[in-house]
Amino acid sequence: MPCYRLDGLTPVVHPSAYVHPSAVLIGDVLVGANCYIGPLASLRGDFGRIILEEGANLQDTCVMHGFPGGDTVVERNGHIGHGAVLHGCRIGEDALVGMNAVVMDAAHIAPRCIVAATAFVKAGFECPQQHLVVGAPAVAKRPLSDQELAWKQRGTAEYHSLARRCLSALVECPPLTAPEQDRPRMGDSGFRPKAEGGA
Repeated sequence: MPCYRLDGLTPVVHPSAYVHPSAVLIGDVLVGANCYIGPLASLRGDFGRIILEEGANLQDTCVMHGFPGGDTVVERNGHIGHGAVLHGCRIGEDALVGMNAVVMDAAHIAPRCIVAATAFVKAGFECPQQHLVVGAPAVAKRPLSDQELAWKQRGTAEYHSLARRCLSALVECPPLTAPEQDRPRMGDSGFRPKAEGGA
């Protein structure tokens, strides 16, 4: 992976975390156990500290950055959808930020919240735990049901499994020129191992 020391600070990646080779880590970046960082993600610890706690995932083309002296944090089992931008904010434990959402400085997404896709969360925003956050500017619209939270948790468990799969089985290779006969599909019985716990 492109990994860069800056001013004596080297990114830290736990051995059980998976970071795609095209993701970029710069400076003061801390990636915890069982995290997944997707293709083309950018974690710029060149001003403030970037932290992904255990089990967090940061998907394709996401950006994490912040102001000098501050932290940008995704807490344990946080789930950051494709293309999201996090700047100087804190995403609470077991929360989800949807695709192409933006969360700005000093905003705090409380634990077990879901930020809708394309939401714009203004600087300093706060919300109650286990709420749906929507809009531009974003507001806490309503409490989340336990069923909605369980849906989020199943998705996060899939990314825990994906981190393990990529560490053990992802191999760079040239493409084939034609599909194989009887080509299996991801998820076919016997082709893809299930996540621990049967998820």
